[in-house]
Amino acid sequence: MFFNSLDFAVFFPIVFVLYWLVSKNLTLRNILILVSSYVFYGWWDWRFLFLIAISSLIDFFVGKKLGETEDVKKRKMFLYLSLFVNLGFLFYFKYTNFFIDTFVDSFKLFGKTLEVSSLNIILPVGISFYTFQTLSYTIDIYRKQLKPTKDPIAFFAFVAFFPQLVAGPIERASHLLPQFYKTYKFDYNQVKSGLLLMAFGLFKKMVIADRAALYVNEVYNNPSNYEGVETIMATVLFAFQIYCDFSGYSDIAIGAARTMGFDLMKNFDSPYLSKSITEFWRRWHISLSTWFRDYVYIPLGGSRNGKYRTYFNLFVVFLVSGLWHGAAMTFVIWGAIHGVIIVLEKASYKPKKALFKKLNINKNNLSNKLFFVLITFSIVCFAWVFFRANSFDDSIVIITSFFNNNFYKLLDKDLYLIGFKTNEFAILFLMLLLLLFVEFFHKKSNIIKSLNRQSMLFRWGTYFLFIFLIVLFGIYGEREMESFIYFQF
Repeated sequence: MFFNSLDFAVFFPIVFVLYWLVSKNLTLRNILILVSSYVFYGWWDWRFLFLIAISSLIDFFVGKKLGETEDVKKRKMFLYLSLFVNLGFLFYFKYTNFFIDTFVDSFKLFGKTLEVSSLNIILPVGISFYTFQTLSYTIDIYRKQLKPTKDPIAFFAFVAFFPQLVAGPIERASHLLPQFYKTYKFDYNQVKSGLLLMAFGLFKKMVIADRAALYVNEVYNNPSNYEGVETIMATVLFAFQIYCDFSGYSDIAIGAARTMGFDLMKNFDSPYLSKSITEFWRRWHISLSTWFRDYVYIPLGGSRNGKYRTYFNLFVVFLVSGLWHGAAMTFVIWGAIHGVIIVLEKASYKPKKALFKKLNINKNNLSNKLFFVLITFSIVCFAWVFFRANSFDDSIVIITSFFNNNFYKLLDKDLYLIGFKTNEFAILFLMLLLLLFVEFFHKKSNIIKSLNRQSMLFRWGTYFLFIFLIVLFGIYGEREMESFIYFQF
């Protein structure tokens, strides 16, 4: 079930009303959340509900056993059971064909051809997200940072919580699970805040991301037909498409949870205003970045074993992050690019800081800040090519075309009609300006609190403006547009 579908427009109000009718009864409320979450996920394909159910059952059992024993060998055995089941599901459904294809391709390098075909495996929506979420529970209990729950209904509801089930934020058990033990009182301001955040998420997804996709899909699906300024513009638009698509989903998820009293972690913090790739990853997909930090980077040794081991650990984390995003070499390259840049930034931090001090360069000076922001954004866009391209060969075609000097086309109106109808590009440009204004204003002051200080006429005028923009300028009737990009991960 998609957040931007008619199905969800019917589903969510029903769940919302029933939730607050039974909210005082904790057990009944959590049963409602669990059933609703399974309906939400099963709407896509009910057969894959058994994966969530098995993962939940195994990890509830493992957590219980970890809490009952201090024997080191037994504790490791139970942890390995959780890792084997959860990562086993993930590797089978997501990476089996990737490794088969890689194995076959490796033989081609030596002039050998293997008659091995890929398997017909359907990738369950959101498996990467809920797998990491439930793993945080068993790992934290193993580390003795969390006590196991005795409430199976609350735990199953935590794993399958529908607002963030299929595309995050990837919540830690230590943060989200205790919220299923609490009852909440209906809070008008909190509900209104959640609904406004949901509306803003729909605006980003339907008005901006899906509109940008029309241009991006045309160029990236036919890379040999375009060059120079056309591919550069498509790449920049993809940067905004994926941001608005993914952060839009996060906004809807956080907003929907907030209307029911739950608090989900912040997943984006104006990432394209970052002055370095290191800063970018503190602002982009924050729940995944911190997950890899706590459960991969630190266990590898973090920064405790010398600078070269630190560089190695950082690179491995981003290589794994690339593979997490997709079972294709292009995603691995995307992760490797970020890993290399992160390592270079880490290695050059002290020399660069000393040089800036010697040259009296203030990185936070407005003009200097703009320079570093543009450099960082350019690197991010370059890496996005591999993320979006349909194949490695396509990515090379697109990158090569960047250097074809046809900037005279900036004055050609046909440039702005690629994948669009007559005025679509102008609408997209204006909506992007509105988005940048809102995000810039929100960085200075919480926009919800600022709105609440305004007159009723101004507040409701603003609310209806965004509803009007969604209704009037939202992209409808495009099946491929309904899905969110990160559903495939």
